[in-house]
Amino acid sequence: MSPRPPIAWSWRNAAYGAVLALPAAVVSLAAPSAGVALAVGVLPAAALGLRSTRAERRLVVLIGGVAGLSLFIGSLVAPWPALAVLTVFALCVGVALLTADPARRLAPLVLMLGLPLFGAGLSSSSWTGALSGGLLILAGSVYAWLVSLAWPPAASVARPPRSAAPRSAMLAYGVQIGLAGAVAAACGFALGVDHPGWACTAALLVSRPDRRQLDARGWGRAFSVIGGALVACLIALANPSNAAIAVLAFAVIAIGTGTSGSRWYVFPFFSTVLVLSLLLLDDTEPAAHWFLERVGMTLLGIALALLAAWAVPAVARRHAARPVPPS
Repeated sequence: MSPRPPIAWSWRNAAYGAVLALPAAVVSLAAPSAGVALAVGVLPAAALGLRSTRAERRLVVLIGGVAGLSLFIGSLVAPWPALAVLTVFALCVGVALLTADPARRLAPLVLMLGLPLFGAGLSSSSWTGALSGGLLILAGSVYAWLVSLAWPPAASVARPPRSAAPRSAMLAYGVQIGLAGAVAAACGFALGVDHPGWACTAALLVSRPDRRQLDARGWGRAFSVIGGALVACLIALANPSNAAIAVLAFAVIAIGTGTSGSRWYVFPFFSTVLVLSLLLLDDTEPAAHWFLERVGMTLLGIALALLAAWAVPAVARRHAARPVPPS
């Protein structure tokens, strides 16, 4: 099998992404926040592209449900900063441990989307708004699954099976991302920013459980997330019309799906634009008030993720190398 190109393009995937994006674009003409929530709901299907089996496509609905539930749970604990910080850490460790079992096929995708959206929920002003956003995300995922049925499935060998990971390694990884996300959330609450979950979301968007991926692609993913966050900030700074937001949602999903087969971490750029735009569209503060804050909190979250990725494994290796005292 020939290696995937660094940046791949598929017109077939792009056409699929355009169909996925249609409801989000249409709804954005009247209600941009609802349209972007629908767009976030189709992200898992866009990330899979058409390189997936029907079984994998069914998971899209479950992923959408987990993402919507994560956003809602984050909003429930947001009024209590200490509880919110502890919940971030506990969820990260728990999901990482589930990822150690290859039969838990949903767990890696919860790491990719569910945990960052829990961080986004910490920035919700009310649980009712988060609930409606979560339901829209679920609706988007159901639509994406139904659309995917119109395309034939890919062969099951297209994606290699996951191997079991040592629970000790995944426990260390859970502590790693748990510390990054919890400290990022704590900083957001302590600094009194208007979106305290922003840095937490950025930290969890960057992190990945595979250490080799982190070493080889960590910086690429970090640059993708930074670029996506900057674009989301610039879009909000421009105060776009509903029509412009509709065009943006359509283009982001179509182009992101078209490049979903890339070896480089291209897709996180597009997913970050949508996830962080979901937070920005209802912001009533002047642009000058929050632009640098958003960029700064994004950079803080990514820096914490990279710092934890260096520090926690080093401490774990040092602890493992200690001789066991005789009994």
